[in-house]
Amino acid sequence: MSEAAYVWGTGRRKCAIAQVRLYAGEGGIIVNGKPHDEVFPRLEHRRMIEAPLASTELAGKFHVTVKVVGGGASGQAGAIRHGIARALVRESEVLKPTLRKEGFLTRDPRVKERKKYGLRRARKAPQYTKR
Repeated sequence: MSEAAYVWGTGRRKCAIAQVRLYAGEGGIIVNGKPHDEVFPRLEHRRMIEAPLASTELAGKFHVTVKVVGGGASGQAGAIRHGIARALVRESEVLKPTLRKEGFLTRDPRVKERKKYGLRRARKAPQYTKR
């Protein structure tokens, strides 16, 4: 590891923003002061968070702490995945092609579309009546 005590990365998805810190040494993933399996009970979200470490075979090598705000569970899990991937690249440029190929370094640009006036939601129109 470099001379710093930790390596950091910022991840974003939908409205969620995650600040990720990677520390040397084995340890779990701590999200907002709690283990990630408490914060994310769904297996799908836990796998999403662990994916960058698993694909680079660094699962037991880092202790991860995360501060995440905004959005819902899926957005937060995606933001954490993005942040971990960015921190891993900051740690070692060698990992960049692997993470890029898996799609972990690309920020998912999809966000909720704004509601337009005259409509019920972004695109749903009121029911048309002929008479």
